[in-house]
Amino acid sequence: MLKQITFLIFLSIGGLILSQETPTQYSVDVNYYYGSILPHSEKIRHLITEHPEGIFISANQKTFGNEEWESRMNYPDFGVTFHYQNNKNETLGDLYGLYGHYSFYFLNRNLQLKIGQGVAYNTNPYDKEKNYRNAAFGSHFMPASFFMLNYQKENIWEGLGLKSGLFLIHHSNGTIKTPNTSANTVGANIGLTYTFDHKNERTYHPRVNKDSAYTEPIRYNLAVRSGVHESHIIGSGQYPFLNISAHLDKRISRSSAFQLGLDVFLSRMLEKEIKMMAISFPEKGIDADTDSKRLGLFAGYELFINRLSFEAQLGAYIYDDYKSHTALYQHLGLKYYFYRNLFAGTGLKTHFSKAESMDFSVGIRF
Repeated sequence: MLKQITFLIFLSIGGLILSQETPTQYSVDVNYYYGSILPHSEKIRHLITEHPEGIFISANQKTFGNEEWESRMNYPDFGVTFHYQNNKNETLGDLYGLYGHYSFYFLNRNLQLKIGQGVAYNTNPYDKEKNYRNAAFGSHFMPASFFMLNYQKENIWEGLGLKSGLFLIHHSNGTIKTPNTSANTVGANIGLTYTFDHKNERTYHPRVNKDSAYTEPIRYNLAVRSGVHESHIIGSGQYPFLNISAHLDKRISRSSAFQLGLDVFLSRMLEKEIKMMAISFPEKGIDADTDSKRLGLFAGYELFINRLSFEAQLGAYIYDDYKSHTALYQHLGLKYYFYRNLFAGTGLKTHFSKAESMDFSVGIRF
């Protein structure tokens, strides 16, 4: 599954690189940071003993409007980021990550928002005998994401520039394996940038196609999502799940669409958990015949960037016999349209800060 994640993240980036017809321009940046792990759960307070520090190293390709989406998104950068975090806690272990990222610009290109999604490696995950105190990470490998907001000045002297700002890094395996309390690190960073071939100035091509001239009818979408997840009861085992999602979307511009739809959730893990809870904890009053199936209604938003899109959905259960979670749920996803309206994706379903599952999906928009 990790190969699938990595393939999806970097597929669009590789495709964009190959699609460029005019000379490109590249840059690198290195950022040192100092931060804090947020104590969002009592289960990880004992692991927060010092302030972590680390480094981001990024390779970037700049865009100048050769493709329509580049000018529409204000000429973002995209590339690959390597990340290392020293947690200064032997039980928690250290973190290494590899991400695909996009950088978006504001305020005359002095304010940069960099968003990355990838795979991280933890050096010392939970082990019932050797490391039973690590409630944050139940596996070596896990999905991870980061957000960086920087004020930067490029090419101050001979291609060198400065940047500084704030960041957030989230590490969680999506309950593929428990425990999975996860960890969120926030802090400040400072770094250097270097732009290759900086003496040859590029021209930003102005946008030709305006959103005011763009219309599209309501579209129908169908997606099938699957993966494995484990109960919050450590050692209960990993089981497959199947989620079927159908929704309507209305694209209001080349970049944005709103969604309204229905989810069906089928989980073998919940079936097992219900029977185990009914037998092991009769005082909770859980019937062994409780239905594990759930139905939900949701509203969402999808942001289109070339073939890649990000979607965020907020849903509410209209049928949930077991009621093991809150009535509201969220799904955050990354999709790649690899052939016309066919797409593949990966996403995370949560109940606010509590992850339920990480999924891989295929679907169609017609």
